[in-house]
Amino acid sequence: MTDTATPTTHATPFTTERHRFDSNGDTLVADLFRPFTATAGAPIVIVTGSWTTSKEQQANFYARQLAANGITALTFDFRGFGQSGGGPRDWENPTRKIADIHAAVGFARTIEGTDPDRIGALGVCASSGYQAVNAASDHRVRSLGMIAPWLHNTDLVAPYYGGPDGVADRIELSKQAEATWRETGEVRMIPAISETDESAAMFGPFDYYLDPARGLIPEWDQQIATMSWQPWLEFDPIAAAPNIDVPVQMVHSRDGAVPDGAQAFYDGLAGPKSLIWIDGGQLDFYDQPAQVAVATPAIVDHFDATL
Repeated sequence: MTDTATPTTHATPFTTERHRFDSNGDTLVADLFRPFTATAGAPIVIVTGSWTTSKEQQANFYARQLAANGITALTFDFRGFGQSGGGPRDWENPTRKIADIHAAVGFARTIEGTDPDRIGALGVCASSGYQAVNAASDHRVRSLGMIAPWLHNTDLVAPYYGGPDGVADRIELSKQAEATWRETGEVRMIPAISETDESAAMFGPFDYYLDPARGLIPEWDQQIATMSWQPWLEFDPIAAAPNIDVPVQMVHSRDGAVPDGAQAFYDGLAGPKSLIWIDGGQLDFYDQPAQVAVATPAIVDHFDATL
């Protein structure tokens, strides 16, 4: 289902369209960024952002980068996030998000003017893992890109959450919260970001999420279901790497999130691959000029060559 196109100024070399599609019975809300230069049979790339976020954050940022460089891009809100339907709300469940990406690929194949056999996927931060797992089994995806990919397994993720004991505590909270939801329908929440509440998913001065000019936007719920901890902490996208034989381009920093996980994933890939290491912190890749100036052309060149 498509809404009317949003007019754009002469300075913006693409149009935006609002779309809706189904994922497991729920309606997902999507944005399509179509370059003025797009011709019939153009490739299309599905872009997703970091955990807890809405499409208006990293996903739309990089979709605009792609569209400004001549590549049609589709973003969407996952089930239970942003403008999309479905519940429980704000449940960071990798299995559910991977299913939504799978549904988005199916929808992308129906968009007029695009080639159903020229579909790429771009993940930023946490959703790189979701895109990877989908690409490992969804052969409709012909090319994969990752920017500042957060790729972990149970060993690599532990230091970020207080070691094994911190992980175990969070998993126990998650189990209790999920039991409460299944018994009563109540969805317990914690802040997505806080500088004062240690229960937050991201505790500390994570500037992107605290700045209204960057990630602190009205479309973002700023919370996460407590029962997200177990599926998130036990998720292992690195294990999917040997099953991915499509071309992969990664751009990351040794000072970013889980660099050893990115390297392990890259080492395990079965097909053509490239990993570019540059300077910068994790959140710099979300919108800062120095990192975007490297990531965007690398990803654009990758999709131009492989789609």
